[in-house]
Amino acid sequence: MIRLALLLSLLAAPALAHDLRVFARVDGDTVIVETTFSSGRVPTAGEIALTDAEGAPLGTVMLDDDGETAFALPDAVRDTGMRIDVTVSEGHQDYWLLTPGDIARGQEEQ
Repeated sequence: MIRLALLLSLLAAPALAHDLRVFARVDGDTVIVETTFSSGRVPTAGEIALTDAEGAPLGTVMLDDDGETAFALPDAVRDTGMRIDVTVSEGHQDYWLLTPGDIARGQEEQ
């Protein structure tokens, strides 16, 4: 039983080592997206798909070589929020939900 648990934990470790993490925030009228792997390594290429609160596509932006990107906050999502889906070249994906409260706080801090 202990051997089986040890074997399963060793097999799971490589999958966890490449877990993509996404964080987004609003700074005035700009959305800033940051990505890293759980290991601390930064993805060097990727695409970010933007959708409104109802799932309608708003467009895509590319991830910069430093694992970050910034773009203008779409007017259409100021009161409803948006979903930010990140897919990196290594095939990993994750997302961030930017709520109306997040947007309001980011605009108030300016």
